[in-house]
Parts: sequence; C-alpha cells; structure tokens
Amino acid sequence: MAINVQPLQNFILVKPGKKEESRSGIIIPDTAQEKAQEGEVVAVGPGRLGKDNTREVMDVKVGDFVIYPKFGGTEVKVDGMDMVIMPENQVLAKKVY
Repeated sequence: MAINVQPLQNFILVKPGKKEESRSGIIIPDTAQEKAQEGEVVAVGPGRLGKDNTREVMDVKVGDFVIYPKFGGTEVKVDGMDMVIMPENQVLAKKVY
C-alpha cells in the first residue's frame, strides 16, 4: 500500500485494525462501537533530532503491529482511509508473532 504522507520527526501513521464483531448477533452502530486500540504501522518518521544533532532511532518500523492507548493519537483521513497519527512514544507495545 503506497501512502502519500510522510510523518515528521518521531511520528508514526497507524492503520487501525477492525474491532471484533459481537458473537451474540446484536448489531451496534458504528458511532457506539469502541475504537480499535491496535493497528499496523504504515509510515514512520525519520526520528527526532537530539541535542547533539543526531537522529534518535525509531523502535517501530513499517509493517509492525502496535497497541496504543484508546484515546491516543490524532485521527486523520489519508487516501480516503481512517488512520491515526501519533508520536512513537505513545505506542504501548509491539505485537510479536
């Protein structure tokens, strides 16, 4: 997937995953459903510049699946898709397979 957005400094762009559907058959409107708290990293900034003018190393890379706070980041639309942009330090964990 080619994304036409490049995050700056230590920001990442995450494509939220889908929330699992209820198995009871109850239909919940989209506006009432909880937002996903995990997703795939689709773009990564180059890292923040340190005081000594060197780039900090980013802990996540494109393709990683991450877990982030329920209200973390800023929701944006990129190429018609809902995404979340956030600083890397808001990521709580990477999923390891």
